[in-house]
Amino acid sequence: MGYKVAVVGATGNVGREMLKIMAERDFPADEVVALASSRSVGTEISYGDDRTLKAQNLATFDFSGVDLVLSSPGAKVSAEYSPKAAAAGALVVDNTSHWRMDPDCPLIVPEVNRAALKDCRKKGVIANPNCSTIQMVTAMKPLHDLAGITRCVAATYQSVSGAGREGMDELFNQTRAIYVNDPVEKSKFTKQIAFNVIPHIDVFMDDGSTKEEWKMVVETKKILDPKIKVHVTCVRVPVFIGHSEAVNLEFAREITAEAAREALSNAPGVVVFDKRQDEGYVTPEECAGEDAVYVSRIREDATVENGLSLWVVSDNLRKGAALNSVQIAECLIEDGYV
Repeated sequence: MGYKVAVVGATGNVGREMLKIMAERDFPADEVVALASSRSVGTEISYGDDRTLKAQNLATFDFSGVDLVLSSPGAKVSAEYSPKAAAAGALVVDNTSHWRMDPDCPLIVPEVNRAALKDCRKKGVIANPNCSTIQMVTAMKPLHDLAGITRCVAATYQSVSGAGREGMDELFNQTRAIYVNDPVEKSKFTKQIAFNVIPHIDVFMDDGSTKEEWKMVVETKKILDPKIKVHVTCVRVPVFIGHSEAVNLEFAREITAEAAREALSNAPGVVVFDKRQDEGYVTPEECAGEDAVYVSRIREDATVENGLSLWVVSDNLRKGAALNSVQIAECLIEDGYV
């Protein structure tokens, strides 16, 4: 049986990637509808190698008869239209930040907490976590099962594609301007991003953390274990695609680097590449276009009892957004919720 699927925000970076991944994975859809804002109506979007969809107007679309919605239009738009789609009978897999901490919306990484999908009909909306959270908890899950993580301290190195097409354009334009000695203009980021790093993603909160850092803390607790203490510093770096994370973990029980390496090597969605030599690790440039969460630099931290450090890299547009959403939709079908 095939399903009717609507992709909301189909003309954006993540929406296009969702359609690309659905085609790659031969998603069981008889009909796929691309939805976008009124200004994008008629825009042609590729769906596989030989199919093209024309964007339809989200504001006037009737969700009756739609089985699944993959949504990535921005939080405000999602707040309005995801409930409309759910009320029409669809299950909505939402990639925006709006629904993630709603207690009636499961927050899902299939390799980590697929069982939480049992609550998918409470509100009809399943939330896709923040991109940086997804790759971190995917790497943490097998280690938590092995030795019980008690504390996580992480620093992220997040690519400009996490800020959308405007972020990618700003990095390109600033880099070009510097090479040809033109003025460097900034609009998307608070400071120059070309040849620079910015320890600031999203708005600042009262405790001095940014909202991106807050998201990673609360989402990790919701997905993996509320007892884990989490502290994060999120940094934007001049990389187009691919987020990296330096993750330091403390455990309740003894764990060795070798035991961690074995557990990670056997974990779904994880690829360990850790050779302790020149080029024996994965960088964002190498992970772009790939599905896996790559783990390198696995080593024991002698400064704390039962400590490990990891280097975690993943394509933020794929596993960090579009792929995870499509995987959730596949799980909903496989587990009989659709």
